[in-house]
Amino acid sequence: MNSILVVSKEQNTLLIFHSCLHSQYRIVKAFNKDSALDMLQKKRYDFIFFDLEILKESVSGNDYKTALQPFWHLFPTIEIIIMSSQEMIRETMMAIKAGASDFLTYPINPEELRYLIENIQKSKIMHSELDYLREQFWQSDALEIIQTKNSVMQKVFNKIRAVAPTKSTVLLTGETGTGKGVLANLIHQHSNRRDKQFISVHCGAIPDTLLESELFGHEKGAFTGADRRKLGKFEIANGGTIFLDEIGTITPTAQIKLLQILQDQTFQHVGGEEVLKTDIRIIAATNTDLKRMSDEGQFRKDLYYRLDVFPIEVPPLRERMDDFPHFVKVILNKMNKINLKEIHDIHPRVMEAFQRYSWPGNIRELENLIERAYILESSSILTPESFPTELLESEAPSAIIQTDSSLTLSEVRQKGIADIERCYLKTLLADKKGKIKDSADAAGISTRQLNKLMKKYGIRKEEFKT
Repeated sequence: MNSILVVSKEQNTLLIFHSCLHSQYRIVKAFNKDSALDMLQKKRYDFIFFDLEILKESVSGNDYKTALQPFWHLFPTIEIIIMSSQEMIRETMMAIKAGASDFLTYPINPEELRYLIENIQKSKIMHSELDYLREQFWQSDALEIIQTKNSVMQKVFNKIRAVAPTKSTVLLTGETGTGKGVLANLIHQHSNRRDKQFISVHCGAIPDTLLESELFGHEKGAFTGADRRKLGKFEIANGGTIFLDEIGTITPTAQIKLLQILQDQTFQHVGGEEVLKTDIRIIAATNTDLKRMSDEGQFRKDLYYRLDVFPIEVPPLRERMDDFPHFVKVILNKMNKINLKEIHDIHPRVMEAFQRYSWPGNIRELENLIERAYILESSSILTPESFPTELLESEAPSAIIQTDSSLTLSEVRQKGIADIERCYLKTLLADKKGKIKDSADAAGISTRQLNKLMKKYGIRKEEFKT
């Protein structure tokens, strides 16, 4: 049976819940936030109905998010509904903005209560169905790639899911090292051409004199050294997908031939007269502004517009800070498979340095740094000593501290203290390998105080044990 936790001091409120929901839900009451958390640690509840007056007792300023976070740390999917008077509607909206699912106003209307629960249940079913359909679309080996907490990357994967089954030309834009080649392959693997060839060509790495021959093939005797007929990439990839990386570097002559393929899917060998047909899907990528290049006459405008059918901009790594733990986990898992070591975590101090670094080389640079540290590391986690000193030097006190100017000075101070405490505890627990007593002694506090702080910040000792 589903269960509801009602956090309220009003006996009448509990009676209303029992009167209209007792046959469908197990209803339990708590009188304050701490007792609600204690009950939640022992048993999972589907809904928490929270009286705003009680919630406000643990709120500093208007920071409802911090007050609600301990509940989500225990059960991330739990639905929290706020109960308040009409006079407190402004504070109620702040709690909703902080992540609460919905609200009810006093006096509680039984019909409104039933409707709200049914509505939330329907929404949860719909989202679970959508998640199921998404998982059905993505192949199992792609699930690791598409995991992201970043809203921009979620939109990128949504675009990939939409365009993959089509034949449309895709233009991937973004800085070097952001994984455009991985995304191109992801599109191909989820297209109707997945059983055909996927050919990747780095246009910038091929000399101009050989580029046309490489892409379109040549006839025997077409130029000095052409001692036999050669097939080009567009013939080899017939029926499949060709990925043209750094498309902005191709020669004017190659641009004309590529335009012909995009227009009518025909081309000719270098030195040949026969018109050849190809059924090909083109995915192009660039780290330059093709629009600006075409405006300045450095790239054909007609080709640019043919390539720019479905543009996807890939964000740089510095704008995907929330995905760092996932990247680190994936890279370490890959390293563990091909080496005899077992390293499964990274020191919090290194992770903080990662968050401050600008990452000009993006994901490729991150992979290289972790691989180098992995080779040097002798413990079960990647420690600061295994990374370049210049990476950790970004910890300098002169670094810019970003703050939310919409907060009061008191709220900024409280948040700053909380951030420092959280960082200190994580570093301490990592140094002490998750041992509570040793960590408490080093911090000069009791184990009870340490456990209370860990609970406050959602820190688990298991994360730091070797």
